[in-house]
Amino acid sequence: MHRPKITQASRPLTFEVEALNERGEALPTPIAGEHPLTLYIDKREIVTLMTLGQAPEALAIGYLRNQRLVRSIEDIAAVQVDWETEAVAVTTRKAIKGLGEKMKKRTVTTGCGQGTVFGDLMEEIETIKLRDDVRLTEAALYSLLDAVRRHETIYKSAGAVHGCALAANSKAGAEILTFVEDVGRHNAVDAIAGQMWLDRIDGSDKIFYTTGRLTSEMVIKAAQMQIPFLVSRSGLTQMGYEIARKTGITMIGRAVNKHYLLFTGKHRFEKQLTPTMLA
Repeated sequence: MHRPKITQASRPLTFEVEALNERGEALPTPIAGEHPLTLYIDKREIVTLMTLGQAPEALAIGYLRNQRLVRSIEDIAAVQVDWETEAVAVTTRKAIKGLGEKMKKRTVTTGCGQGTVFGDLMEEIETIKLRDDVRLTEAALYSLLDAVRRHETIYKSAGAVHGCALAANSKAGAEILTFVEDVGRHNAVDAIAGQMWLDRIDGSDKIFYTTGRLTSEMVIKAAQMQIPFLVSRSGLTQMGYEIARKTGITMIGRAVNKHYLLFTGKHRFEKQLTPTMLA
């Protein structure tokens, strides 16, 4: 199987600075990193991403995947990150057709850290078909939320980042396969998309978890990865809700501890029956 030639150029994720607390005491305090990374495809500048730098190669691949600028991992020959020039150079096996036209159509999305959508992704959601033969049990949902809560994160030490997780799903529970944090939630989802391509992970029975709100961009990206279950500890937007209904994705928001709100795709969710419910 083809795997692109890639660097392994993760940056330090936190940096220590001095801050004064409410008593005027100087405290060494970890803060999250943030670095500009300009993405080039075959020497053509595409976008500058502000990123934590945890998984820059996967971020670049996932960005191209989710923007539909590259259709397959086989199309990518190499991904080279150089932090001295703050650039990531992607080399393809064949020149990308229609790149110029897609670049002309540009939508700036809602997000902390500015997201961008190129091309006709809104129209493409009409063609997305998600599996209907998979189920998410309430027990698996609670298992995922507990696993996320226990996961050691940059957010716990430094704050200022969003986290996204890809999880395996079974009736007994959920298992985190990949967890990525970044300064913007769209970066974190792109990095997971890129890692899925690199590791040949099929998303059609997986769960995607995000700490960020469920906007149209987040729903589209999850659906593009063929993931039928989308979970967030935060809320959602009207457009996110409408696209989730259109794609049939099972979307759960406000998911913390034993609380959640099931918005769409109810046919895939199996609630635990309690004695009071059976009475």
